[in-house]
Amino acid sequence: MKAYLTSAVAGLALAASAGSAMAQDVVVIKPEQETVIREYVKKEPLASIKLPGVELNVGNTVPDTVELHEIPDQTYRYTVVDNRTVLVDPGTHKIIHVMD
Repeated sequence: MKAYLTSAVAGLALAASAGSAMAQDVVVIKPEQETVIREYVKKEPLASIKLPGVELNVGNTVPDTVELHEIPDQTYRYTVVDNRTVLVDPGTHKIIHVMD
């Protein structure tokens, strides 16, 4: 019984630490920030590209070969994949937000 409880506690601790690590990767784009980004992207349209094998999910990465474009006064860069604007962390190439 004691070994079972110890394993359960260890499992819970591991799950909690994994959850907090994932939470640190989440970037929140405020609605007003998204509006500014949408307006900029509309004024500076890009041709949509295809990225076979890359799922457009937050946390996934885009290949280093993908050209990322600057948005004035923003930390993140963008590209357009499958007609969706994708915000990317330029340092890690991780997708931080996908806009339809």
